[in-house]
Amino acid sequence: MAIRIKNEREIEAMRMAGRMVARVLEVLKNNVSAGMRTAELDDIAAREIRALGGRSSFKGYRGYPANVCVSVNDEIVHGIPGERVIKNGDLVSLDFGAIADGFQGDAAVTVIVGEASLVTHGLLNATRESLVAGIAAARAGGRLGDVSAAIQSCAETWGYNVVREYTGHGIGRAMHEEPLIPNFGEPGTGPELKKGMTLAIEPMLTCGDWHTKVGRDNWVVSTIDGSLAAHFEHTVVVTEDTAEILTKAKQYN
Repeated sequence: MAIRIKNEREIEAMRMAGRMVARVLEVLKNNVSAGMRTAELDDIAAREIRALGGRSSFKGYRGYPANVCVSVNDEIVHGIPGERVIKNGDLVSLDFGAIADGFQGDAAVTVIVGEASLVTHGLLNATRESLVAGIAAARAGGRLGDVSAAIQSCAETWGYNVVREYTGHGIGRAMHEEPLIPNFGEPGTGPELKKGMTLAIEPMLTCGDWHTKVGRDNWVVSTIDGSLAAHFEHTVVVTEDTAEILTKAKQYN
């Protein structure tokens, strides 16, 4: 399948969806706290996206039952909000997508609740910096492998492992479009990046083994060894210079 190049009207619609995603994640990030149930975060996401005039990309997608993914500690992605109570020291990943005017935005952020170990802080910082490195490599004329290699190099320099069984992806009218964007790879390989490509770049890092397992609910993906995991993501559009981040907010970098 060919990778679609978006025109300016389509990119503007994605900017709108991206602003919605950024706003919802900002509110979630500012409200997550010890003692709350993860279901409360889903309630907040539902309220905020409704007020913005959009709708969640996730709810109903392949049967997913919630508006936002909430993954805690060793959970990497696709955690379903429910009765779990968030505790001091938890590492909470929030992944949200929105649809506006038929186009989508997708982003994720990981937060530490209260006090946590230096290892936890290091993992969070390494994952965020890996996203920054991946985005910096997303330039017209480059190759998709440049993005993957930049993420891997940054993560491993920090001493962490990248998840290899789940990837970033193209995005547009559908949440998942071509191409797949692995968080590991070789520079100079893969499809050429062209102006107007829209990508969801999302490094997922672990403190231990990069292999994963899927829970009994057939949704939540966790580290196979129970080690901590973190997840950051932005939707970007490739330009001739630095990629434009479509899901960025003041408090969400």
